[in-house]
Amino acid sequence: MKHLLEVKHLFVDLPLPAGMLHAVRDVSFHLDMGETLSLVGESGCGKSITALALMNILPPKAIRRAEILRFEDTDLLRLPDEQMAQLRGAKMAMIFQEPMTSLDPCYTIGNQLEEAILEHKGISRHQARERAVYLLDKVGITGADSRLKQYPHQLSGGLRQRIMIAMGLMCGPSVIIADEPTTALDVTIQAQILELLASLQREFNMGMILITHDLGVVARVADRLAIMYCGQVVETGYTADVFANPLHPYTRGLLDCIPVPGKTKPGDKLGSIAGIVPTPIGDLFGCSFRNRCPQAGADCVQNVDLLELSPGRAFRCLDRPEGLEVSS
Repeated sequence: MKHLLEVKHLFVDLPLPAGMLHAVRDVSFHLDMGETLSLVGESGCGKSITALALMNILPPKAIRRAEILRFEDTDLLRLPDEQMAQLRGAKMAMIFQEPMTSLDPCYTIGNQLEEAILEHKGISRHQARERAVYLLDKVGITGADSRLKQYPHQLSGGLRQRIMIAMGLMCGPSVIIADEPTTALDVTIQAQILELLASLQREFNMGMILITHDLGVVARVADRLAIMYCGQVVETGYTADVFANPLHPYTRGLLDCIPVPGKTKPGDKLGSIAGIVPTPIGDLFGCSFRNRCPQAGADCVQNVDLLELSPGRAFRCLDRPEGLEVSS
């Protein structure tokens, strides 16, 4: 089956004075049209760097390599910078984490919304303005004509996030990457933004990569998820399967940290994961989670490959649950 986006054995290294930082290590996943894949993990686990690698907007000295990095029929690894610039924004768009730092304070909302579509589609400014008004209405912003004349500081956090979503949709992309789109918002606005993203995805039949550390968000929105830890994918699968039967100790630890409606009583202590994330700088070996894992043993100092149980269901651990069947 041909995938909309395919990533296989992706690595991203960043040279630092202290040594080489291995930000992304051997990450593989795919995305299909109309599907939501969530990249989940603690801050610093490589989620955002993975997204930046897909868009080819990494820091200048970053080293990106992969076996496969393909969008539709396009090999992103060999795509010249000029062609990548044409693809970026037009067919692959990204909603960044903090809209106040992503929006330019010196330009109106209208100027910033229209910029990409004027560049990529070659339409008139009047047509670009009509498209901007249409999308502002789609994302639930009333009085779109007047909003286009405003500057980012004149809008609330929720409105700025909706502006960023509209900006990502201006050129009708096939893939949209949402990097922590609800982190800076209160709970009520978070729910509205998640509902909006899901609704727009269904309407435009886009593939979406949702980056988050919030498993509650994943449960509501994602079809599949990839759990990341210290630059690696440690577990993948359909969301319902992973929540019902987490296979990696880190995944189980994350799920223990969240309250379960109907089971967790007021005052009950939630779970926690002891220890700290190891540094990804320098020579790395063995399981990165072994210094925090209650099941860690002597064999965990050896490198662990991702074990595929079935198409899309895999985990990276030497501790295999009893009765576990592995696909041939």
